[in-house]
Amino acid sequence: MKQQLISRQATVDQVIQQQLAALPQDAPRLRDAMHHAALLGGKRIRPFLVYETGRMLGATDQQLTPAAAAIEYVHAYSLTHDDLPAMDNDALRRGQPTCHVAFDEATAILAGDALQTLAFEVLSQADQLSAECRIALIQQLSRASGYLGMCGGQAMDIAATDQQISLPQLKAIHSAKTGALIRAAVRMGAIIGNASAEVTGKLDNYAKAIGLAFQVQDDILDVTSDTKTLGKPQGSDSELNKSTYPVLLGLEGAQQHASSLLDEALHALQGLPYNSDNLAEFARFVVQRSR
Repeated sequence: MKQQLISRQATVDQVIQQQLAALPQDAPRLRDAMHHAALLGGKRIRPFLVYETGRMLGATDQQLTPAAAAIEYVHAYSLTHDDLPAMDNDALRRGQPTCHVAFDEATAILAGDALQTLAFEVLSQADQLSAECRIALIQQLSRASGYLGMCGGQAMDIAATDQQISLPQLKAIHSAKTGALIRAAVRMGAIIGNASAEVTGKLDNYAKAIGLAFQVQDDILDVTSDTKTLGKPQGSDSELNKSTYPVLLGLEGAQQHASSLLDEALHALQGLPYNSDNLAEFARFVVQRSR
């Protein structure tokens, strides 16, 4: 799985480099900041899920690449804004200076904005897909990244800082903040692969489980790992006094919860009339990763 992720990362990085290089030189500092934000590294798990879901359903890489790039642009924009002093005020991302540190706050804000809009431009221009498919992809990504998804989840997360919240409330926050974009990746692959309603439902249950499992494991690693391994400050959630799964459940309880979510994800894949081995292996990777 690690090798497959590395291979997909190389593919997506090449696409991003080509698309950013094609931008005119009107605002070179902004373009450099976009490049910095989008190519800091990372596992490219959202593009991976687009590719693996779509390929399982018979779609080609050529059909899937615009959606894979678009969802990574949205993810990069969200991290760029999340790192700002007004949000988490992080100076390190994937072992490198965050965008506002490498450039400045105004440029980082604009870089995030430009990456977000580039995502939808890429989808709208994907001529290898039908107009109906492009519209469905744009609807899916906009919903997952806006008020009902990532942005809404971030707002709920900020509101919950320094507050005692329940486990259902924490689940609601992370289902939106982290899970919505992961679900969108699977759904976008399913849209391009023309999945049936039954298959889409099973895949959505899978995506819901791994979206939450990813956040639970992130919270666990914030406790058990170190800054060098994580590529960002260890213990940052505790310093910001955020509610996390280890805080609510204890470390062992959080680990058991991650294992339970893995079981849910694997169960959702059972009965699919396709070879879902790569999706199953990815689910295991989510809860076993060390960074």
